[in-house]
Amino acid sequence: MKYLNNIVEQDHRRIERLTRPGRRFGGFWSAQRTLAGFEAMGLMTKGQLRNIARGDIRAQAVFIAALFQITV
Repeated sequence: MKYLNNIVEQDHRRIERLTRPGRRFGGFWSAQRTLAGFEAMGLMTKGQLRNIARGDIRAQAVFIAALFQITV
């Protein structure tokens, strides 16, 4: 209860809820990429990325492609 108002702890709850079903990652790199994806989607959903509007799908796709080093 003492962390109820802590923004970081509240944000961590979302990640815990998302990763609970997939606790057994195949390896370190798959876990790292999965968690990076969860974090990126959370940032986009909350509109916390600079120069990327909340509804700008093209800019979000470019951001994800750059994050995971893939081509669009």
